[in-house]
Amino acid sequence: MAARQVLVLGGARSGKSSFAERLAAECGGAVLYVATAVAVDVEMADRIAHHRARRPAAWQTIEAPTGLAPRLMASVDVTTILVEDLTLLLSNHMAHDVATAEDTTIREMEALLAIETNMILVSNEVGMGLVPMEPLSRHFRDALGRVNQAAATACSEVYFVVAGLPLKFK
Repeated sequence: MAARQVLVLGGARSGKSSFAERLAAECGGAVLYVATAVAVDVEMADRIAHHRARRPAAWQTIEAPTGLAPRLMASVDVTTILVEDLTLLLSNHMAHDVATAEDTTIREMEALLAIETNMILVSNEVGMGLVPMEPLSRHFRDALGRVNQAAATACSEVYFVVAGLPLKFK
């Protein structure tokens, strides 16, 4: 059976992470959770702690804000990789170089999907809200929309989670 390649989209606090974690558990076998968040302040540190506490103790975790695929290809012997998330991955790339962040994130996502294991990617859907006032925020929103489109095209399964309810698109 071919490896699953899944994209899970949703807004903030939509339940997308919990749903992605359930999918990973359903795949059976060893799970590697790849966390892209960086604790830049107390609130983000609290969010990271909440996610850590929710994960099963048997799951491996790698915290990597960028450069995921090379690390995973060199050291992974798992059934499923859950990447949480593409939104923060793009943000981390933008912190280094705004001009190349989108392309770099898409290349990194494509490299992840080339790994022969179940791959579950999580990302925020940020294009359904207000248009941001600041140019950099609009650039980020637009870039993430294109990253999500590339991921949705590449993945064989795509879910959108609203209020904890997943809707399968593909």
